[in-house]
Amino acid sequence: MLNTKRLLAALTAAAAVLTAATSCSNKKKDSGDTQPVTAEKSSETADTTFSGDPAEPSSDMEITWLADYDLNPQGGDQRSAALALFEDAYGGRINWVRTSANDKFSTLSAMLDSGETVDMFPFDGGVFPGGVMSGQFAPLDSYFGDMGVDEGLWSDVSSLMDMFAYNGQHYVIPYSISEPVLLTYSRKLMKSEGIDDPRTLWQEGKWDWDAMKSMIEKFRSNNPDAYRYGINGWFGQAAISSTGRAVVSYDGNTLKNCMYDPDIARAEAMINGICANGWVSTLWRDTFPADLNTLFYASGSWSLGISNAANPESDLMIVPFPKDPEADKNYISCNFNARMLTRDSQKGKAVATYLKCERLAASDENMKKAAKEQALIQVKNASGTYRSFITEEQYDALQEYTDLSKVSPVYDFGNGMDTAMTGYGNYTPDSRGVMYRITDSQQTKDWEALKSALSPVIDGEIAKYSN
Repeated sequence: MLNTKRLLAALTAAAAVLTAATSCSNKKKDSGDTQPVTAEKSSETADTTFSGDPAEPSSDMEITWLADYDLNPQGGDQRSAALALFEDAYGGRINWVRTSANDKFSTLSAMLDSGETVDMFPFDGGVFPGGVMSGQFAPLDSYFGDMGVDEGLWSDVSSLMDMFAYNGQHYVIPYSISEPVLLTYSRKLMKSEGIDDPRTLWQEGKWDWDAMKSMIEKFRSNNPDAYRYGINGWFGQAAISSTGRAVVSYDGNTLKNCMYDPDIARAEAMINGICANGWVSTLWRDTFPADLNTLFYASGSWSLGISNAANPESDLMIVPFPKDPEADKNYISCNFNARMLTRDSQKGKAVATYLKCERLAASDENMKKAAKEQALIQVKNASGTYRSFITEEQYDALQEYTDLSKVSPVYDFGNGMDTAMTGYGNYTPDSRGVMYRITDSQQTKDWEALKSALSPVIDGEIAKYSN
């Protein structure tokens, strides 16, 4: 068992390294300069995160990590708080085996079949049900003691753990959620158009489909001859999830085709109504439109920083995709942060220990405070223009939108199935997988016909996993 004093010291040190990285990136700011400066690395912030006696490196805590990205720092970057904990408090080490995003599952299969060492793998849609039900991963239940589950460390995310339980065991253990689908908007634009602030409506429990549609109607009617849209971006999955339903649901034993669920039909009708009114801009953008001709930009939270940089004077704010008026909670579409223990790994205890470090990094108040300070660093390009930044108000709002006491994540198990469900095809709309077609606002105009055509495909894919 890890010495408690050492763990507390490591927690403090891991938080300190984030704070040190923040202060060093800002220390060269001139006292009279109120503008953000380019974030810089300093030798003063090298890996000295553990004052005291760090744990000796242990082969028992050495993990082989197969992924398309490394967990170790690159190019002078600081270690993550979780990695600092794992290395300094437990003597851990993570060895990266590089693969591509497209090939990682086939590489995993080849390594497992040939007996090559691989212990840990990233969670994404293809993991569940696909990877778990095909036997690529091992359950973590026997390591709950090492993970701190018995200590209550995971109590806040226990519902997420149970969401992915398979045959009574837990393979996917999310330590947090991230990247909720958000609507970015300009408060400056809202004010000039006489439209209520969506963030205020969220706080008052009044932010729903009807409120969003009313805002778009007013925005359009304020200047009916102008080139104006209500929404841009990818929001179909968020619309379905806001009902609390999934196209493919799972009860812990059985996958179910829910295409004929009336709540999903209502979501599709809402999407189609927005499209029929000409409120959707299909022009691809990776930031909130700087021309202010669009009221809402739908995207994961990844786009917020660069949207701020592209619109520094627009006073941007974020809000989740609105609540279904008939839903009992604020359901959201988001990502789940987890790591998988691979089949036949001999390092279950080490992987479980690393997961504990990730959970501590996500839940410890000192580390959360330090992470906030780091996230608020404002970065400029060499030309002096903003590269990306997030305001404190935006950061606090995002934490609220990923607070499991305020939102309920929905995972559509159709997103974890084979290419018939999730493939890109040849990048034409009709060749894509089911999940893309039913969440593409341009594909769902005739929902009854699309439902009849695609429901048998879903049934066929479910049958593969059932067998």
